[in-house]
Amino acid sequence: VQLQASGGGLVQAGGSLRLSCAASGSIFSIYAMGWYRQAPGKQRELVAAITSGGSSNYADSVKGRFTISRDNAKNSVYLEMNSLKPEDTALYSCAAHGVRTLLGGRSQFDLWGPGTQVTVSS
Repeated sequence: VQLQASGGGLVQAGGSLRLSCAASGSIFSIYAMGWYRQAPGKQRELVAAITSGGSSNYADSVKGRFTISRDNAKNSVYLEMNSLKPEDTALYSCAAHGVRTLLGGRSQFDLWGPGTQVTVSS
């Protein structure tokens, strides 16, 4: 079971990017999926997360600019980022929380994917 993210890149301030992340393997269910970011010299922070039921939450710094969505059938999560600012520059990682596999019974675990770099130039 693993996560694969894509969609990062270099964009000018005010521009947009869309990040995608898909979980693969023998997955039965995933409770929540989210995006985190870590800028140089700073701690990792939650950007946005969404549950399998569609409930979402956002960091205050991205509310109104970023939108998280999820496709449960594809075990995928997306982050639409608009009105990007230089301070959004960071390594963005996706995570899956409460992952249950087909053969794992009630056992749950968290899964982290490799990051994708987002750089916003001023």
